[in-house]
Amino acid sequence: MRSECPVQALASSSGGRHSYLVTGYAEARQALNDGRLSKDTAAFFAGKDSKRRLHPAVAHTMLACDPPQHTRLRKLVTGAFTSAAVAGLRPFITRLTGELLDRWPAGGPVDLVAGLAVPLPVMVICELLGVPQDDRSRVQGWSAALFAAGEPARTDAASGAVAEYMTGLIASKRLHPGDSLLDRLISASGGEDRLSEEELVSLAVLLLVAGHETTTHFLGNALLALLRHPVELERLRDNPETVPHALDELLRFDAPVSTSTFRFTTEAITLGGAEIPAGVPVLVALGAANRDPQRFPAPDRLDLDRDAIGHLSFGHGIHRCVGAPLAKAEADIALRAILARFPDIRLAVPVDQLEWRRTRLVRGLDSLPVLL
Repeated sequence: MRSECPVQALASSSGGRHSYLVTGYAEARQALNDGRLSKDTAAFFAGKDSKRRLHPAVAHTMLACDPPQHTRLRKLVTGAFTSAAVAGLRPFITRLTGELLDRWPAGGPVDLVAGLAVPLPVMVICELLGVPQDDRSRVQGWSAALFAAGEPARTDAASGAVAEYMTGLIASKRLHPGDSLLDRLISASGGEDRLSEEELVSLAVLLLVAGHETTTHFLGNALLALLRHPVELERLRDNPETVPHALDELLRFDAPVSTSTFRFTTEAITLGGAEIPAGVPVLVALGAANRDPQRFPAPDRLDLDRDAIGHLSFGHGIHRCVGAPLAKAEADIALRAILARFPDIRLAVPVDQLEWRRTRLVRGLDSLPVLL
């Protein structure tokens, strides 16, 4: 599709207006940074009939709004994910990674997804937000349901459950304040930023869900890529100091988010030679853009020497993933620990027997069985 045209119209299954799919790198980067593409889902769907019952705290997050509202909300959380702030979390992430790997049976087999890729990011973001230990497994379950494809009733129910939980947690923290990121957001709700209760719950839900689901698939996809490329795996094992550089190529090679979140045109635009009318959805295929040979020569080859820093796996522009430094820190620590402890790690099943989760937006494995 990219070779035919990097921006193509997709027919609507309901007989309505077309949407447009962007597969070229240059066009994707332009679309992600174009202010004429709005993320205000409430405005787009206003007046349209829908059988969905997605909770507003999930449907109308910071990811689903435009400036100036987006600018104000993002400013409140950016400080928690700076390089300096993430550096302060590294000792906790390192200790937690070690504890998880201690549970792996000698020699294996072990499911790398269930044994590390799922629990590590959940525990880290819950620690950051101040979610009690006993609640973390429930949080992970709701999050998985929110991304399930083809199960709207399950997704809608999970949205209500996680919003209700977060509302209760906020109320509890008002009575018993702490020093977590969520406590700081609660304080901001009474300050000059005047964060409303709805905005507070929505922001907390977004951080909770987005803060671990994508990192889980980042870890799983990266480890699978290395296990499928033993020469690159060996190089990384022998030179662990190169892991931080390798992360961008691993993100480019198999993005944990294959398609960007919802956008629509607020006016007619021209993109990649295509004339796109106002008021239609534009889907940006991040995974396809990351494999565009015009930007990344031999894109289907994993090359850890490649300068892949321009990949779009974290998005681009004002909506670029605010948690990117934290995700990279977790992957850096986890990969180094695994390669140091288990230098002979290998797949326990043929690649064609691996099963991928059936999800919306995110791309990741159900499980990754390995021998140690």
